[in-house]
This record gives sequence, structure tokens and C-alpha cells, in this order.
Amino acid sequence: MSDVEDIFDINKILRKSFVGIESLSKDKNIELIFEMSPTLPRELRGDVQEIEDFLTIMLTFVFKYTQNTEIVLTLNAPEDFIYEELVSFKIEQSGVSKEKVLLFLETELVHSLKKLDGKVVYDENDIHLSIPLIIGELGFRRHYRLPSKSMLQKKVLLIAESENSTRCITKMFKYFPYDVDLGFHEYVDDNSSLSSYDLVVVEESLATDSFTVMVEKVQKVKNLKYVILTNSSSSVISGHASISTHLLRPVTQESIFELIISLFGDDKFDKESDAMTASVDRRSDQRKNNIGTIGVNKIIEEKKSVAELVLDIEEGLKNAKEQGFLYTDELQHFLGTFDKSDLYFREIVNEKQNNKIKEFCIDLEKQSKRIGAGGMQKFADIISLIYIYDKLDMLPIYPGRYHIELDKLTVEIKKYLHIK
Repeated sequence: MSDVEDIFDINKILRKSFVGIESLSKDKNIELIFEMSPTLPRELRGDVQEIEDFLTIMLTFVFKYTQNTEIVLTLNAPEDFIYEELVSFKIEQSGVSKEKVLLFLETELVHSLKKLDGKVVYDENDIHLSIPLIIGELGFRRHYRLPSKSMLQKKVLLIAESENSTRCITKMFKYFPYDVDLGFHEYVDDNSSLSSYDLVVVEESLATDSFTVMVEKVQKVKNLKYVILTNSSSSVISGHASISTHLLRPVTQESIFELIISLFGDDKFDKESDAMTASVDRRSDQRKNNIGTIGVNKIIEEKKSVAELVLDIEEGLKNAKEQGFLYTDELQHFLGTFDKSDLYFREIVNEKQNNKIKEFCIDLEKQSKRIGAGGMQKFADIISLIYIYDKLDMLPIYPGRYHIELDKLTVEIKKYLHIK
């Protein structure tokens, strides 16, 4: 892998790659569609310029030789993206002959892949490549966080001609999670009720005047958002006050994220709803708060009194046998993932980044359990108790304790691996 480790937003890289082939896309009337796995981190580390070059070379080749009207680039990543993982870039049914694809992979793309330590995956897919990339920030599992709970779980009506585009955009909305209903060409002029939806997204070519009138009627009694799906190079529909904004192709996960914030971020009703939700949460949490700091301390001390091995090798080997992994590889992976993570833990505790603290401890507990690190599992359990009983004022003492626990575990792992 390249020694260059720039932090980059994968969505911005995809947009830049599209700009590189936009004129070719327009000339041949080919639509580029991104299908992004919800497990794909928003921010990654790697050689930005090489990744941009790789994507541009690959897309230029496909767009030059394909006879298709749509190209779907699928990006996928493992569900548990802990530190460095393989990210796959896949184009199925490229519309290019197998001979040309193989020649391209073995000549034009080979140098770019070598710089990225990437590999060609030879399977039933026309073009399938995997590249190792590092997560932008350790422990950050939820990659797109809406600033308000009231922005979540809206109901969407999506009307588009392309099945591929519809599938991919639906997946992006469901990340938040939104309930998505699909409409079709004949649906547009139908006198169907729109009052059950919070948001309607309609392809520009299907946004008829009669449908827009239907939307306007609903908007008189409900705050229905009306969005036009359009090409970046096309002339946008104007003159309708009912249109909230436009969603530009090719759509990325960040496009949907920013769309939701722009539409629902300043909604007075949403803010009042958030206040009510917070009030309900406070009342429901009061029972937990009644236990008091002394009670929580007692529970924690009881948990701490239970003796646990720093590294239970027998337990770790048992897990390796049952789950089918090499124990030494897993220990090396733990060292690579959590090396100097005590500095990161101290930083997020000092900055009171509670979501990141919780996500970090989830990863820490999972990896500790796999290798049999009982002491570290117990530490993660204790942090969980602090959150369960909402005693976050106790957290500042734990970065120091984590440093000690991590140091002890690192010594034991290196001893087993015969690393000085």
C-alpha cells in the first residue's frame, strides 16, 4: 500500500471522478450511478491522487467502449470496518467485451493498482477490484449522523425511470432509516394521495404539471418537500414555488445526507418535536439516575473485583478454532488497530464526544473477546455501565486506566508473538 495516508471523503472522490468523464457521459448519453454500501466509511485514508487516477482511468475505459446507457459502480466494505479493510469497486455488466476488459486490467490499470496495493478479483463480474484502505477515524462506525432525531424515519415517495437508480437511491435513504415507496411513470398523473409522505423525489422528465399541482394541493395543508432529480448538466425546472430543491446526479450517500439536512434542518415543528423527545427521554432515564453515583461505584467495584486474565490464550485459541481464524493474525490485527489508541480515547473523552466513545468501546469489546483479553473486556463493560446509568461525569478518570490496561495487554500479546 502507498505510504501516503491523506484523509479524504469518498463521496468527493467519486464526484471528482465523474467530472473527469462528464463530457464523455454527455456525448454518449450514459448515466453513471453509484451504489454505496452502508458499511462504507465516509472518511478514509489513502493516496488520494492515486485513487482519483485509478477511478478516472477505469470509468473512462468503460464509458469509451460500452454500449450501455447506464453504468453502475458499486462500492462495498466489510460490516466491521475496524482499521484497514479491503474496499471493493465493482462494475457489473459493463457492456464491454471480456477480451477488452482483461487486456485493460492487465495493461492500463496494472500500474495504478500496484501503487495502491490493489488486486483484480476474477469472478462473474466484468470489472471487480479491491483496494486496502484505512478508516478515517478509529471507532467511528456510524458514518453519517443527522444533527436531529426528528430528521430520522421520514416517509419518501421516489419516482424515477431507471430501476438501477431507484434501487441505489432507495438504499441511501434507508440508511437513516427512511421508509421509501416507489412510484412509476403511470403513477405521476394518477390522483393518488400524497398526504402520507414527508418527501417526494421525482425525476425531472417525469415531473409533469399535473403532478406538481397535486403536490401544491398537499402543501397547503402539510409541509411536504418536493425534490427534482436531475442531471448536473441539465436545465433545472424553475417557476414552481412548490419545488423545495434539486438532487443532482450522480447521487452519493453524502448527497442524500446533505439533502435531508437542507430540507428538514430549519423546520420549526422538528425543533419542537426534538424538545418533546428530549423531555420524554429525561423522564424515562430518571429511574436510572435514581441509583446515584454511590450505587454505580458499588456496581463497578464489584465488577472490578472479579479476576480476569490480561490475555487468556486458551480462550483465544478456542475462539480461533470455532470461528476459523488464525490466532496470531488476530493478535497482530489487535496491535495494529489499537496501537496508541489510548491517546485517541483520551481525546474523545476530553472533548465529550459520547457517540465516538460508545462506538470505540463496542469495537474494543468485540476485538478483546476474540483474542481472550478478559481485562480489556471488563474495562469496556465498565464504560458501558457508566453510559447505562448516565454517569458521564465519571469518565475523565478512565483514559488513564485505559492506558494502563492497554499497556499490560500489549506486553502480553508481544510476549506471545515473540516481539521485543
